[in-house]
Amino acid sequence: MSGNETRVQAIYQITNREPLAVKATEPLGKIWACDVFNMAKMEEALSKTAYKAMKRTAETGAPLDPAVAEVVAAGMKEWAIAKGAKFYSHIFYPMTNITAEKHDGFIVTSSEGNAITEFSGSLLIKGEPDGSSFPNGSLRMTNSARGYTAWDPTSPAYIMHTDNGSTLMIPSVFMSWTGEALDKKIPLLRSNAAMNKAAQKVLSLMGETEIAQLNSSCGAEQEYFLVDANFANARPDLLLAGRSLFGAPAAKGQQFDDHYFGAIPARVQVYMQDLEDQLYRLGIPAKTHHNEVAPGQFEIAPYYESANIAADHQQLMMTLLKATAKKHGFICLLHEKPFAGINGSGKHVNWSVGNATQGNLLDPGKTPHDNLNFLLFCGAVIRGVHKFGPLLRAVIATASNDHRLGANEAPPAIMSVYLGDQLEKVFKNIQEGKVHASTDGGEMDLGLSQILKFDRDPGDRNRTSPFAFTGNRFEFRAVGSNQSVSGPLVAMNTMLADSLNWIAEKLEAELKKGTSKADAVVAVLKELMNKHSNVVFGGDGYSSAWHEAAVAERGLKNLPTTADALPYLRDKEVIALFKNTGVLSPVELESRFAVYAEQYILAIEVEAKLVSDLAKTSIYPAAMNYLSDLGVANAAMADLGVDLDDSTAKTVASSINGMMAAVAKLNAAAAKHDFDSTEAHLQYMAKEIRPLMAEVREHADALEMEVDDALWPLPKYSEMLFIK
Repeated sequence: MSGNETRVQAIYQITNREPLAVKATEPLGKIWACDVFNMAKMEEALSKTAYKAMKRTAETGAPLDPAVAEVVAAGMKEWAIAKGAKFYSHIFYPMTNITAEKHDGFIVTSSEGNAITEFSGSLLIKGEPDGSSFPNGSLRMTNSARGYTAWDPTSPAYIMHTDNGSTLMIPSVFMSWTGEALDKKIPLLRSNAAMNKAAQKVLSLMGETEIAQLNSSCGAEQEYFLVDANFANARPDLLLAGRSLFGAPAAKGQQFDDHYFGAIPARVQVYMQDLEDQLYRLGIPAKTHHNEVAPGQFEIAPYYESANIAADHQQLMMTLLKATAKKHGFICLLHEKPFAGINGSGKHVNWSVGNATQGNLLDPGKTPHDNLNFLLFCGAVIRGVHKFGPLLRAVIATASNDHRLGANEAPPAIMSVYLGDQLEKVFKNIQEGKVHASTDGGEMDLGLSQILKFDRDPGDRNRTSPFAFTGNRFEFRAVGSNQSVSGPLVAMNTMLADSLNWIAEKLEAELKKGTSKADAVVAVLKELMNKHSNVVFGGDGYSSAWHEAAVAERGLKNLPTTADALPYLRDKEVIALFKNTGVLSPVELESRFAVYAEQYILAIEVEAKLVSDLAKTSIYPAAMNYLSDLGVANAAMADLGVDLDDSTAKTVASSINGMMAAVAKLNAAAAKHDFDSTEAHLQYMAKEIRPLMAEVREHADALEMEVDDALWPLPKYSEMLFIK
């Protein structure tokens, strides 16, 4: 097929598609976590001693006796085989933002030729994938390639069912033979331990006597686009780059605000139901789903879980979003900006810290002005964001997320903290050395007798803030939809640990002077706010005035691209932060810089090749055919004595020439490979290659608006976004 025949065929296939049958939904109580080897299953399958040991490890992080692992392995194997599993896999999370897994059978043969099933404690505890074949930042090379996976007993194993069979999946960490972290889970576990240690100090100084282990929690709002597979398969850019590198805007986009929270298309509703049934079986608490702002865009949000479990579940959710979409004839796009000119997709990470004895330490309660524990922990977050704002920008820096930040309801690249009116006044008062009773939001009364009155929140919501307090947690809104939540959680936990250590030192000094607890807290927070209040901002984060004032007057960093942000992983303060808290060694941190820099460069290289190829092999022939048709038509009309205005032909010819000239410049620029440093290479991709790609696109999109629709080869925005 040529021209728009592929597009026409795609539309025909979609509009005549037999919908998948709607499955009867089983009761939640029947399917919830039925495929998870959780504590309830362990209590049935293990001895009392082994069960208690596992429960203690899961709740407190206590060491596990290897003898217990033998009992767990036997119980886990029997449970998995009863669920139809013949294989097991240590699933782990390398520095790729996706999961990795190696499947091994339970089968062992005997000398008599018989086959039996076996799964020992040693097999449960350790696996051995190749460490050099994953991104590792030179921590592993081909001649020193050994890597290990190790069972994480704090994250439950589960059964993954596919059409091709069932597998026991065992969440694991991934390390080198020399002990360096090669994954995203080890730093997350370490960061939580560092935060717990620092928080215990502060709470002890505050007179708390019973302090359970503290944990960070996470609830990640996942946004995504669905495009029919017939369209996506005709768009090499969507398949290989995850975004449309070309595409003129549709006449109707999101300007009517009619898609957000609108009626969910029937086909999408069936997809969501199928997805959520799978999530529930795996114990993933999917809480909310709805249409998002952009056409073709949707969101799913789980309930809060401990950070380690939430990170594992988030990775599994992304896998299931994509796999389930294929079953329903969709492609699920998790790219942060798959379509230009409309909203991109984020993954807002809602983050808090707490435990079983003190509760959520970021919950201000009814009277935040005298909730001393809350004030200290909230102050610690403010200090952390101010000191390590560039780090927060670096951990959400990718080639794809750069397209999203700063527009269409995505936060800017300047890291600031939004507290809301009530809390901002409380901390301003503290900075002035006094504490006043805070005011609540009052009562919402519409003057309509049939509408019940309710308490209004004490502060508004600021959608332009990258780091906003939202009632009893902070929402890190700059995280990209395609990213693992582990990196942001590691940064937030670690900066909090550093700030709590600082607070503990200051607080202890004040208390030793004989200062009362309340006065000591005010004194410490006053010093903290005097040093770090510049990061608190409640206004319009999109405004040019804020961008100027943030840098010139407040000393904040504006890091618009990954090339600007990633080098802060090499900053001395950041290196010291991770080293002093024990979260990442300098070598491990440097490996992250190397891996993420390479991923940024490679992503843009792939896009540049696709831009060149599509422009030359798809768009150019279509435009030339149209130009030829115009010439034939003009000549025919001239023979009839009709002198046509040839402005369209001139416009098309000009755009063709402009596009191909831009392609030539792009190809020449992409051929450069000699750079003095990684930083220089990053900047070259950001400031040279990307603008040239944009120049090619400008001409190509202009051609799409001129060329005969019957000749245009690529599915258009109006088709991909609206035909479901």
